[in-house]
Amino acid sequence: MAKKPKKAPAPEAEGEGEEGAVPAGKSRKKAIIIGAAILLLAAGGGGGFMVMRSRAAHAEKSAAEQKLPVAFMDVREMTMNLMPEPGQTQPRFVRLKVALEVRDAKVASEIQPLMPRVEDTFQVFVRDLRVGDFEAAGGTYRLREELLRRVNVAVYPAKVDAVLFKDFIIQ
Repeated sequence: MAKKPKKAPAPEAEGEGEEGAVPAGKSRKKAIIIGAAILLLAAGGGGGFMVMRSRAAHAEKSAAEQKLPVAFMDVREMTMNLMPEPGQTQPRFVRLKVALEVRDAKVASEIQPLMPRVEDTFQVFVRDLRVGDFEAAGGTYRLREELLRRVNVAVYPAKVDAVLFKDFIIQ
């Protein structure tokens, strides 16, 4: 098939207006494309504004939820001997002082009578550990998680949210 020959611009369109003016058909296409681009940018900006606004509202809402009253309970300082490493002759000790984080003072009052049970649970567990258990990567984190699990078993149905180290020294 043969291609259609291109039409030459009308002589009156070339002579009118400024030098190098764009024909009317092409200027409409440009205007439509530019208008569509502006419209898309405005819609994208408005959508971005709405997303930012909803995130800010969500952050305020979660911040309000985090401002719940929290109570901390101190567990008395404990010094415990550790299991000896193979070939070790000198005993090693750990001095541990922790605080328990609970939801509010009401839960703290429920746990207070059970503190001897909590201390016993801590001592029984820590005495079975070796110095190498603390030196490994994440050893302190694993200790915290295991103490949290054991304290929650000891104080059930009350719940402790976190075990916080105040003092932790291996001698």
